[in-house]
Amino acid sequence: MKVIVLGAGVVGVASAWFLNRAGHEVTVVERQPAAGLETSYANGGQISVSHAEPWANPAVPAQILKWLGREDAPLLFRLRADTAQWRWGMQFLLECLPSRTRRNTIGILRLALYSRALLKALRAETGIHYDHSERGILHFCTDRAQFNAALKAARLMAEFGCERVPQTPQQMVALEPALAHALPQLVGGDYVQADESGDAHLFTQRLAELCGTHGVKFLYGAEIEKLAPGGDCVESVHIRHAAGGNQTLVADAYVVALGSYSPLLMRPLGIRLSIYPVKGYSVTIPITNSAATPQVSLTDDEHKLVFSRLGERLRVAGTAEFNGYDTSVNELRCDAILRRVAELFPRAGDFGSALRWAGLRPATPSNLPYVSRTRYRNLFLNAGHGTLGWTMACGSGRVLADLVSGRAPEIDPAAYAVTR
Repeated sequence: MKVIVLGAGVVGVASAWFLNRAGHEVTVVERQPAAGLETSYANGGQISVSHAEPWANPAVPAQILKWLGREDAPLLFRLRADTAQWRWGMQFLLECLPSRTRRNTIGILRLALYSRALLKALRAETGIHYDHSERGILHFCTDRAQFNAALKAARLMAEFGCERVPQTPQQMVALEPALAHALPQLVGGDYVQADESGDAHLFTQRLAELCGTHGVKFLYGAEIEKLAPGGDCVESVHIRHAAGGNQTLVADAYVVALGSYSPLLMRPLGIRLSIYPVKGYSVTIPITNSAATPQVSLTDDEHKLVFSRLGERLRVAGTAEFNGYDTSVNELRCDAILRRVAELFPRAGDFGSALRWAGLRPATPSNLPYVSRTRYRNLFLNAGHGTLGWTMACGSGRVLADLVSGRAPEIDPAAYAVTR
């Protein structure tokens, strides 16, 4: 079949890869001049199955209240006259119920485990390099109550194949000596040896190059204007080229992988998605002292930050800001991240030369993505991965390719359906 994938972020390019491997003729349409230039550009870099616990969990409403009014809060709601934001927020509170948190954790975990295995297989098959590391992820806590909550989440994940091994402060420093400076703050944590890290932007661009060598076509600088329906299917997609001129593309199947912008394209078709853009920030610090910089990828529970070493760079990312489609960089929030890095690893790098970035994560209230056929028989969706797009990209790309091909996926796709 001829398949058009809309979007060349990490999820769209992974979809194109697996669709191509399934024997389809694939074209990818992207408004940017290259792949991986939006949300995939400077994320936290973790392949973090161990982060399967969703944002919506019983502890979060109290934390949100505690953070109200703080410009540097890890989770910041900027309330707007935006019905989509309010509707999303109400659904988010509903997903904080314990039974829903358990269900959502299991759904995220299954897809994340499947995706991590497929990434390893892809790497073995292609030899792709993207500053990846297989040293695991060390999750550390500086608050006793949060540590106890992390232990509870770890027990649930262990039931479904993700072993988060509890660590004492001394064990954590033994695993990652760069944490020695922070030892007085540590109360405990856990370690997942099988988790990984790597540069999602570099992976996306190199996978796009591999796709190209296998016959996938990329149309860059092409703004998607609309999908044109006809009866129970989509008949075409209308695009506008940055260089000038409009074009109508026709295929047998269409895949929407536009991240936070997916609901805007789907709404005129009568498909309402519970995806809201959540702005995340990152700083990328040039490393000047290798011994004082973590080698193991880290997660700072209290500050909701992740640390990944990408070659001679330290990427630190996190926080969540609900502020519509605004992509401007809030310097105060980046300053807060840099202060935390300097507190933990004061001799690691050149903080004054840090690159600051903000991008929109496509979040659903449950943190479960949509990987699904829609009510139009040839229109498919692969979006809504929140903070775990890099973690879930290969798994959701393979599930998507199976659905388009009419095959039963290797994991049950019901949890990721538009109609769930």
